Amino acid sequence: MSTTKKIAGAALVAALGVGTLSACGGGDAKDKPAGASDAPKSKTITLVSHDSFNVTDTVLKEFEQQSGYTVKVLKSGDAGAALNQEILTKGSPRGDVFFGVDNTLLSRALDNGIFTPYQAKGLDQVKPEFVLDQQHRVTPVDSGDICVNYDKAYFADKKIAPPQTLDDLTKPEYKNLLVTENAATSSPGLGFLLASVGKYGEDGWKDYWSKLKANGVEVVDGWEQAYNERFSGSAGGKKAKGDRPLVVSYASSPPVEVLYGEPQPTEAPTGVATGTCFRQVEFAGLLKGAKNEEGGKALIDFLVSKKFQEDMPLQMFVNPVVKDAKLPEVFTKHGVVVEKPETVAPDAIAKNRDQWVKAWSSLVVK
Repeated sequence: MSTTKKIAGAALVAALGVGTLSACGGGDAKDKPAGASDAPKSKTITLVSHDSFNVTDTVLKEFEQQSGYTVKVLKSGDAGAALNQEILTKGSPRGDVFFGVDNTLLSRALDNGIFTPYQAKGLDQVKPEFVLDQQHRVTPVDSGDICVNYDKAYFADKKIAPPQTLDDLTKPEYKNLLVTENAATSSPGLGFLLASVGKYGEDGWKDYWSKLKANGVEVVDGWEQAYNERFSGSAGGKKAKGDRPLVVSYASSPPVEVLYGEPQPTEAPTGVATGTCFRQVEFAGLLKGAKNEEGGKALIDFLVSKKFQEDMPLQMFVNPVVKDAKLPEVFTKHGVVVEKPETVAPDAIAKNRDQWVKAWSSLVVK
């Protein structure tokens, strides 16, 4: 996702605090078996991630206490920037595990060979549709849907039904209402472009965007500007006097508006056009050349554990990928289930992403 990712909630929760633990030393050299290393075994696991990674402190501490490891989180900007740094340091990684590569960037990571295959304990509990790499170089951790959100009050006042599909967005009644992010600079912007590729195919997506442009779509650099400044339905957009009642955001945005509303509303002020969505899946992988490979494996096991998976929705506002993980009530009450999101195969994205973005920029922005 990423990051983007993700949504406002990730910026509102407290940053993860991590400590350090001294490595455990051994006995005297004379007590060591022949061939044993003098170097103490590292008890620190370094997780390299995009800026949106978060976990409840008590959940993390429980893992640390049970495993004997201490987790250090190295946040490295958005997902694309973080991945590029790991590609540049291939073989001498900055950490042990990388989290945050999604299906829009997956082939880039795999083609550059930055991961060591590892089949996580608990992978059998991950829903099969999320396992996109059968060599287990990466492990699915979360999923989320990029979708058009709408301002309920606007459409109720105008007595217009909100759009529900990509086709709807080209209709006259929605002229000059939609704001989206630049596909060249924003993860949700790229996801929305890929939704159109998934829906209309290589031969039809450009024609679709020509119609959107003719219908007054507005393009801004990133999600923050689109959602918290231009969109009339968000708390931030209301303060900024945003006048666009349609925005490309996430299916999990309405629960966030409820959770952080002041006062907290009984109903989400925004809705989701479920026929406009693109499915993102985020992965973690054991970095090739990791200094603490065993610790890295333990951390990946933790990321697909039920404890972490059920903590994750209110920390990063994404959905769990394991079969038995339960969503919090604010998600089930105010969120939506996207039954048929658009998808594009990772290898097709890898092969065509740059040319799609270039063509999109020439068509829509220039």
